[in-house]
Amino acid sequence: MVKFIGTYEAKLDEKGRVVVPAAYKSLVSKYLGVEPGGEVSFVIKKDIYANCLNMFTYQQWDQESEQIRSRLNLFRRKDQEWYREYMMDRAMVTLDQKVGRIIIPKSLLERIGVKKEIVFFGNDFKIEIWAKENYGKNRINETDFESLTEELLG
Repeated sequence: MVKFIGTYEAKLDEKGRVVVPAAYKSLVSKYLGVEPGGEVSFVIKKDIYANCLNMFTYQQWDQESEQIRSRLNLFRRKDQEWYREYMMDRAMVTLDQKVGRIIIPKSLLERIGVKKEIVFFGNDFKIEIWAKENYGKNRINETDFESLTEELLG
């Protein structure tokens, strides 16, 4: 599994194209065994709790969605409605190997308030994409983080 680390700022062009950070591209190529010029696909989805997008390698998305689906009974209305809603607001994008760009759908960028600049944040198995203006606004303070750490891991 690819483990994304680091924070990078980037500018979108008028069509929603953005260059993926080189560090992320090399990780994907290395861990997925993609030959030079080979196709790399990502799934981008609006986060449930935060005002950001989550970008998964297609392989990671496949694992995540399979794990979620296995916990549901799609013959129950509530499960089916939840799963349908969860699967909305997502897109599959392909990395342009020449330039290293992806095109993020404008509807997804609008959902998180992107104007022109974004922040890529490597969050282990996924990459979070934030509007530059919003990145870091919802961080919890150090005392709350310590308390939460003790509660969850103590």
